[in-house]
Amino acid sequence: SLKVQARSPMASGEGTGDSNAAGAGMEVPEVELCLDLTSCQLHDLSEVEIPPTLEELDLTANRLTAVDPRIGHLPRLRKLSFRQNLLDDDAVAPLFTWDAIAGLQEIVLRDNKLIKIPDASIFKGLLVFDVSFNELSSLNGLSKVSSTVKELYFSKNEVPKMEELEHFHALELLELGSNRLRVMENLETLTNLQELWLGRNRIRTINLCGLKSIKKISLQSNRLTSMNGLQECVALEELYLSHNGIQKMEGLSMLQNLRVLDVSSNKLTAIEDIEPLTRLEDLWLNDNQIPSLSGIESALSGSREKLTTIYLERNPCVRTYILCLVMSSYYQSHSLLLNLI
Repeated sequence: SLKVQARSPMASGEGTGDSNAAGAGMEVPEVELCLDLTSCQLHDLSEVEIPPTLEELDLTANRLTAVDPRIGHLPRLRKLSFRQNLLDDDAVAPLFTWDAIAGLQEIVLRDNKLIKIPDASIFKGLLVFDVSFNELSSLNGLSKVSSTVKELYFSKNEVPKMEELEHFHALELLELGSNRLRVMENLETLTNLQELWLGRNRIRTINLCGLKSIKKISLQSNRLTSMNGLQECVALEELYLSHNGIQKMEGLSMLQNLRVLDVSSNKLTAIEDIEPLTRLEDLWLNDNQIPSLSGIESALSGSREKLTTIYLERNPCVRTYILCLVMSSYYQSHSLLLNLI
């Protein structure tokens, strides 16, 4: 049978405060806390011993079509991953009825065959909930997920609307990339949100609903034509806006904590509004329409000490600059030849 053991510190006498017991050679039974069966290509768990003391069970990348009922008898279980299996709604339904595992803090059902959000209401202390890479057509049912959750992952589904989010006052990370969202909405109450990932949607306008504590925002590959809407995000450290239709750099001067700015693959024609960004380290401007490097020194004056990376590839200014270098080199060589004749 397949079996992975993880010894508790108690098994070696560490932290027991009873050095005599350990020194006397008394045998302390091993406590198995983790079982990692990643990529074992299991179709079921019939050949697997499941210790009742488990706190973490990782079944990532198998061929499971059902949830083993023995999992419902693991009262200490805190982390459970079924990532990349073949589970559908009916298969996972029993999991959300077993009271013995109501203490679960992390549930990962990423990359399965779910069509709807399961009723997770029994998990009152849930911290991480991941149903990315499924076939969810809405966020209906999310209202039953505990308000204690700190990380929600819903990327690569078919969700058209941001809804049932209002009660997540402790939420720190929200991932809704690669869906069908058109509008940023219902974020007002997520006052502890620090990371918002909305890349690969159909969003046209930035609306952070008054949130000011966010540190990372991704709106890559949407339908934005303007940066307006970011001015109040004064805590922002990383901003990803590549692959949109943005024509002007604006509303950035207030974001003085910004370290990473990615505005590549847009329609920008000038580098502007970043002079006050003294903490800027990475600046991605490649694949835009910037015609000249004139004024770039002034634009980057504030970040001169911190800036380590700037990308300008495939802008007209780079082609012009390279041509100037080539011509300069040619004329210098030609002049040298003339002097030698």
